[in-house]
Formats: sequence, structure tokens, C-alpha cells
Amino acid sequence: MKKTFLSLIALAAMSATALAAEVKPALVYGTGGKFDKSFNEAAFAGAEQFKKETGIEFRDFEPTNDTQGEQAIRNFASRGFNPVVAVSFAWTSAMEKVAAEYPDTKFAIVDSVVDLPNVRSVLYKEEEGSYLVGLLAGMASKTGKVGFIGGMDIPLIRKFGCGYVQGVKAAKADAQVFQNMTGTTGAAWNDPVRGGELTKNQIDQGADVIYAAAGATGLGVLQTAADNKKLSIGVDSNQNHLHPGSVLTSMVKRVDLAVYNAFKDTKDDKFSAGIQALGVKEDGVAYALDDNNKSLITPEMKTAVEKAKADIISGAVKVHDYMSDNSCPN
Repeated sequence: MKKTFLSLIALAAMSATALAAEVKPALVYGTGGKFDKSFNEAAFAGAEQFKKETGIEFRDFEPTNDTQGEQAIRNFASRGFNPVVAVSFAWTSAMEKVAAEYPDTKFAIVDSVVDLPNVRSVLYKEEEGSYLVGLLAGMASKTGKVGFIGGMDIPLIRKFGCGYVQGVKAAKADAQVFQNMTGTTGAAWNDPVRGGELTKNQIDQGADVIYAAAGATGLGVLQTAADNKKLSIGVDSNQNHLHPGSVLTSMVKRVDLAVYNAFKDTKDDKFSAGIQALGVKEDGVAYALDDNNKSLITPEMKTAVEKAKADIISGAVKVHDYMSDNSCPN
């Protein structure tokens, strides 16, 4: 009897060990670097939050090209990491291949859809958050001319730009919005010099508020705007602190939530596959207000943007999604 009891204890201990070993999180960033102060850094923050709360370590990898991304996802899966989270649309085909090869591993991808039973696809309603910061840009502009600088020229970034234009026009119907994309390859996410050049060109045309949706390239946008005493708008992470008094606001995209939730849901045995779409209502996108920019946001602007936020949540305001038909109404 005693031997049987001890065997049960040993079996339970082995089961607990196996369960703990099953949660072995890994994170693959998009190209542009972990500390881009934007998209990738938001993902890192989510992983760090999970580690802080649970004490469970995670592994991560910073690809510099598309080939490395697929290699990293496969490498983590083959070594028993679970879940494996990839943050970029660029890893779509890689995720489709690797997740099919490792059906017992849980995967999550941000900014794309992979229709497999072990993959969670996390999308954001960037058009809604961009509408809010566009409204603030339109109200803050003294020239009636504002700018948008995207990273890689893809429908996802056009989606940011389109939401922004709608917000600007809601504030000033006759406003002009200049738009430039940095490039057509992954290098467009990590070219702050080019970002600065495009910003200067828009400023020379009269733009006094410029929104960057360009990863690390956006750092050049924010810097150039500050140097020229113009306003900028950050993206993904709250970038207000980078140039206090110059960054009007930031369109915060909660990539940290996607990573944190994938890790935690796996740990809690609550992981679910399928599509999650996070907008203003779900606190997936928002505008940032803090001590670094509160002097730039007037009471009138705060009232207007909070009303717009409520109207988006209620459905009174419907922001057009560029990716629904590859067009922008404005």
C-alpha cells in the first residue's frame, strides 16, 4: 500500500513537471529590431510582463531578414517551445508551414491570419486608433496641412494612413494630408534617416503635424519634427516621452497584449485558436495622454477625442478599413 502511494506521488510529480515544461514561451520579432521603441518593443514589453508576473523565462529572436524569421519559428518549435509567438505579417507563410508541421504546439501571429487549429491570429483595428490621432492632428494644425509617413508600402500601413485621413477630415474638412511610404521591402522599417528626409519634405510643404507608422524609421520622423519645432505622432508604443512637448500623442497598438495573452492563456490551459480583432472597444488601440503631452492637448481636443472614442465604440462613427476594399473614401 505504502509503495503504491509513493508511486502515485512520484507520478503526480512527473505530471506536474511535464505540465510546467509545456509552457516554454518563445517570441519572434518583426525585422527592425527588438528595441525599435515601437512595434517590436511593445511585443517585448508583453513578454516581460508575463515573466515578471510568473517567473517563467522566455526566449526571443530578432530576425534581420525573412529567411531568418522562418528559421527561428521552426527552431523554437523543434526544441519544444510552446507557445511560439511571431509578431509580423511577414511571418505568415512561415507560420503556415511550421504550425502544420507541429500540430501539438500552440502558435500566435500578430497582424495576419493563419487558419490552422493550433494558431491564434491577432489583428488590430488600426484605422480606429489612427482616426483618433488624426482628429487631434486636425485640431492641433495651424496650417491646415498635416503629414503621414508609413514604413513598408503594404495594405496594413495604408490602413493606418486611411484612418488618419478620416480623423483629420473630421476635424478640418478642407485639410491637406501629405502621405509618403519609406520603401517596399523590410528595410523600410529601419531607416530613420529616410524617415527624417521625408518629414523635412512634408514640413517644407507646410505640414505642421506628422504621423509616423514606420517602426524604427519613425524615430527619424519624430526627431526631425522636433528639430523643426513641429508636432509629430508616435505609433504602436507610447512614444510621447521621446520628445516631450513635441510628440502630440501616440497611436498605441497593444501588441503587448497579444504576446502576454498568448503566453498566459497557454500557461492557464485556456489557449484558443482563431481570429481576435482588437479595436478601441477592446482597448487594443488608443491615443496616448500623459505628462509628456498634456500641455499640447487642449480641453476642447480632449472632449472631441473622447466623444469620437465613445462614438466608435457605440457604432455612431464607423471608420473605413482600407483593407476591406483597398481604397480610402477621403
